[in-house]
Amino acid sequence: MILWVALLMFRFWLGLNGTAAESTGLERIKKCETRCSQGLNCKTKPDYVFSPPCENATEDLNASSVFHNISLSTVMSCEGRQKCSLHLRIKTVLQLTESIHGLSICTITAGMMMNCRILSFTRSSRERMSGLQVEVENDCTDVSPNQQVQVMLKTIPSYCGLTWSGTYNAPECGSEDLRKHVPECITGRLSYDVNPRRKELNVSVSDMLEDHNYYLRLCYKGFICSGTGASALIKKEDPVKNAALPYSRPLPCLCIEGWSTVTDAPRVQVCPFRDRLEELWFGVTFDPLEETLSWESACPVTAVATLCQKRGDGACVDLPHASQNVSRGKITFTEVDPHPQLCVKFTAGSQSWTRCPFVGRFQAWEVVVTRQEGHEEVKMMSKISATFSVGLCVKSGGPAVCQITKTNTVHVEENKGVGLNLTEEPCNSCVQVRRLDVKYAATIIHCLEQCNQSHPTTSRSSWGLTWVVVLAGVCLSGIIIVTLVLHVLLTDQRRKQNRNGDEKQIDPALHCVVPVLQTHPHRGILIPGSLQCGNAEKANLISE
Repeated sequence: MILWVALLMFRFWLGLNGTAAESTGLERIKKCETRCSQGLNCKTKPDYVFSPPCENATEDLNASSVFHNISLSTVMSCEGRQKCSLHLRIKTVLQLTESIHGLSICTITAGMMMNCRILSFTRSSRERMSGLQVEVENDCTDVSPNQQVQVMLKTIPSYCGLTWSGTYNAPECGSEDLRKHVPECITGRLSYDVNPRRKELNVSVSDMLEDHNYYLRLCYKGFICSGTGASALIKKEDPVKNAALPYSRPLPCLCIEGWSTVTDAPRVQVCPFRDRLEELWFGVTFDPLEETLSWESACPVTAVATLCQKRGDGACVDLPHASQNVSRGKITFTEVDPHPQLCVKFTAGSQSWTRCPFVGRFQAWEVVVTRQEGHEEVKMMSKISATFSVGLCVKSGGPAVCQITKTNTVHVEENKGVGLNLTEEPCNSCVQVRRLDVKYAATIIHCLEQCNQSHPTTSRSSWGLTWVVVLAGVCLSGIIIVTLVLHVLLTDQRRKQNRNGDEKQIDPALHCVVPVLQTHPHRGILIPGSLQCGNAEKANLISE
């Protein structure tokens, strides 16, 4: 009873360990082996590549009656933390009969020869267990990550029509367990910091393959990752596993690639600027001789390039039949008129970016308006020989809505100008110009201003009248001020004369009053020099 309880606890412990192993990754084995049901003795030996031809069974046997519950799985055996290998476990339940002496297991992978092994049963054990279902298991077939394996099971001896076959795919390196412990999957981990001022990527490497050096480089990711020239070698004995890699542009396909210095080592790639699509839309070029606009993407991208005209409100209106799909190659628009309002719109998904390559650069032609003798004179000036459609129109709505009243065709020679006869234009009229001798051109609207302003002669007359009124007001104010000043002076003089006449009737003795003592501000005393009044009176200053 005690022995039975101990056996149950042991099996329960084994089950817990097996569950834990599966939850953390693949099941671990110490070594590969062949296992058969208790009581059935089996031995393993290599099978011949060229096996003898099949025999006709004396009993009524077929694959479905002989093989049951066939399962294929992967297990892992390890000799160290980073020295693990994968094995294919083949497990089946076999209906044992007297005519079946063993089992043949064959596997074949792409580019490899077939590998077979025989599991033979001893005579005594198979005679003892004949008619019973026995379990057979083998996990000694080596496999590689993400490898496809063809498996075939046959009886020994080989009976015709008594074969089972199947296909198994080994797990990929995407599993965390494999990336840490299987050398074929260990790529190392890359982390980075971007230094935009110095245009450098500071890269650190961790979990790299032990006892091996490590390569780092920058590359442009496409069908392959082509190197940019920036690379570094991190040696296994370096205590700090990092390096600085310079870059020129933060393109979305610029990636950091790392791998161990072993043959066919797996590589890891990290792309720091993968969301920087706006960096792709630079580099639009124009050939003025061929009148060709071209652009080539530095990275593979799915987008649409469209020529458009930039309006005053910032919107860019697509030109008709002026779109091209962008993949990897170069796109070209021929017969393009180089005008600042002509732009290229790039659309990728739900986002769009506009680039105007002619702003501030070469402009082939322009509309020039000058004012002479009270009216506007409109000229077409061109640096190249070109033909234009010139229309007189009246604005009736938004910035690009103009109702054309009449249209003329004008040819302008190189570096010359042509005057446009618009003497009978109505108020609020505009000139609409478009080049005709090219395939892609912007339609330019230039509105005249003289109908919105007063006539120059009338303006000058108004200003002259205004100045006359102002000068007259100034003169009148001056006359009034002078009259008032003279009146004040005459009044003051009369008052003084009246005062002098009254003083002649006063006693001269009372007219002269001199204080005996008077304190001076500078700490002195004034003493009169004489008691007589007159113009020659003197006072002496006596200091303290």
